[in-house]
Amino acid sequence: MAKTKRTKFFLSHLIISISLALLVIGLVFFIWYPSSLATAVGVTHIFLMLLVIDVILGPLLGLLVYKEGKKTLKFDLGVIIFIQIVALCYGVFSIEQGRPAWLVYNVDRFELVRKNELVDTNIQQAQQQFQQPSWFKPQYVATEFAKDTQQRNDEMFAEVFSGISISQRPERYVELTQAKTQIQQRALPLVELQGYNSKTDVEKTLAKYPKADAWLPLKANAIDMVVLVNKESASIIKIVDLRPWK
Repeated sequence: MAKTKRTKFFLSHLIISISLALLVIGLVFFIWYPSSLATAVGVTHIFLMLLVIDVILGPLLGLLVYKEGKKTLKFDLGVIIFIQIVALCYGVFSIEQGRPAWLVYNVDRFELVRKNELVDTNIQQAQQQFQQPSWFKPQYVATEFAKDTQQRNDEMFAEVFSGISISQRPERYVELTQAKTQIQQRALPLVELQGYNSKTDVEKTLAKYPKADAWLPLKANAIDMVVLVNKESASIIKIVDLRPWK
């Protein structure tokens, strides 16, 4: 009888843990890190480690300590579940803080800017729609250099000496449509992708997106990728897992 209760608790604990994990997977890979962005940022292995701890170790520890009639059983199980919940919440919070907030077109490329990389010291100078990143998927924007020469020079020095790109400054954001001409001029021919990727990979990827006729690099944290565009409309077609340079 005791063994049956132990098994039932383990299975219930496991099912609940898996259900929560599936919800978090949906949130992470379909909302916060859509398309290939999980790979671009390098969050996949961290997330998988979180799931191993939460889905596997939690129920296993519960199975190990479960003993019918044990005086401290409720306390022991409560501690395990509490630690499991805290670990999950902390992991999800960390992943949320590092999620892609903006995909910023800057000069001749897109730059992936994570939420915790934003420089908000002059956030009040940003346009209203750029003062707070979306709670869902990252949004496309473009940058505009400061009109004041001194401020432009200060931002250039900050990029050179502090590594703070203009793409991390929401006050420099404008609608992507304002960079239409720039995107059309800077977009690269698709054939060039074969210089950085195998011909088979390029052809297989491009076959899925027939409207794409040009591309731009995407500078990311872990793996740089390619943004497929339609040159005539300067519209974004898809971010794909191809290399934009050697």
